[in-house]
Amino acid sequence: MGQGLAAALLATSLLLAAASSIADSTPDEPLVRAEIHPEDRLSEALAAMRDGHYGVATRQLEQLLSIEPNFRLAQLLYAQALALRSGGRVDSPPANEDDPRLNALLAEYRNRSDELRALPASGLVPSLLLKLSDEVGNVLVVDLAKGRAYLIDNNGSGQYVVRNLYAGIGRNGYGKRSAGDLRTPIGIYRVTGWMGDDQLPTLYGAGALPLSYPNSWDRLQGRTGSGIWLHGVPTDTYVRGPRSSEGCVTFSNNDLLSLRSQLRVDSTPVILAEQLDWVPAAQLDAERGPLLKAIEDWRSQSEITLSDLSLFAYPGENGLVLAQFVQNQAGDDLASGARRDQYWRRQDDGAWKIVREMNR
Repeated sequence: MGQGLAAALLATSLLLAAASSIADSTPDEPLVRAEIHPEDRLSEALAAMRDGHYGVATRQLEQLLSIEPNFRLAQLLYAQALALRSGGRVDSPPANEDDPRLNALLAEYRNRSDELRALPASGLVPSLLLKLSDEVGNVLVVDLAKGRAYLIDNNGSGQYVVRNLYAGIGRNGYGKRSAGDLRTPIGIYRVTGWMGDDQLPTLYGAGALPLSYPNSWDRLQGRTGSGIWLHGVPTDTYVRGPRSSEGCVTFSNNDLLSLRSQLRVDSTPVILAEQLDWVPAAQLDAERGPLLKAIEDWRSQSEITLSDLSLFAYPGENGLVLAQFVQNQAGDDLASGARRDQYWRRQDDGAWKIVREMNR
């Protein structure tokens, strides 16, 4: 551990010991909520610090550290909150160019601070989700630029963000093209299975959910590599830095185990996007209309029936949409019930054309 990080954590431990001697918060400070997710607890603490409610912030962080004692960013912020509460002047956690671990924590701090100011408003959905079949119970969408993952539930009344999670990505960012480039891919994938902690080195924490990278579109584009997973972190830390993996997406161990229980193998879409554009759900009606007409024209000419149709604007591509559906064809039992992936590209004249298709 670098000297800067060790000193910061030592200072935190000393401040923890002195915390009980600090006066209570002022009466106008908001109350600390009961048990909530660690991510929400940290966001509330950051908001309290920005509003000058340092007593609330210290109590939020005390509760967070009692649950997640290895949450290193929370340790640094706790030291900062106590210093501010006692009248000190601290603009941000201390920087140290010679300590990459401390700098990784600072990068995590900046990511989380930016995210607090940019949470999607209620009623907005990612513009990538043009249409979800009723058979798609949920979708995991990752905003790689922000380092956030959103679990979105899909039910009869629409799509709703039910989890908003911190996520680490590849050391060299995103846009994977080749094996060993240490980048996280951009694309639409699915979970292919589960690997428990008894099958993996401690680096992967609670386990891993392997993804279907490279998919058919990746292969068409000549992208190589393998072993892109959603996975946990070593047990001596809460999360890893924003850019610290070899291309995988990392989560806290508890978040990974929660995702495991909600993502269906070979079914739930996992979308890795450079960035997300959140729009009112009604806005997508007009955008998917011409494509739905093109799909219907193709279907009627092919004399087949389709069910469970979902449409995804493909991340990182202009005018490309992935259609996923179940295909049935009268008189052909072998072709009936096939799950298909079909890629449609919008042409310069606005017309839609199939550019690739295959069984899933």
